[in-house]
Amino acid sequence: VVCNFPTPCALKIAEKIFEQCNNAVLLMIDGEKMFPGCRVPPIVMYERKDARWALKDKHTIMLRQWEETCSIVNQLFSSGDQALLVDFDSHLDDITKDWTNQKLNAKIMELVSPANGNV
Repeated sequence: VVCNFPTPCALKIAEKIFEQCNNAVLLMIDGEKMFPGCRVPPIVMYERKDARWALKDKHTIMLRQWEETCSIVNQLFSSGDQALLVDFDSHLDDITKDWTNQKLNAKIMELVSPANGNV
């Protein structure tokens, strides 16, 4: 059984964000449901209700351009460009790594451009 409940660390971060923005939500990716060609967004969303984080009804979550997003992600995986992704922990281990991901962002912008059939 896979547990999609946020970790204590995720909840603590979400609380800090919620303190500054009371309409904040906590988004998580369900890795079990993420695969090439998945038709349903593998997103789990929690919202703040009654002083705790509660799972939001998945039928109320709408994502724009899901198919286009999947196409771009599949292209990134096909070309191996996901290896360009640097998370903040990696940056802390080696400060020469750019956690703002400018190279990956440039690649995504290239794939999104109208010249590649996207709008």
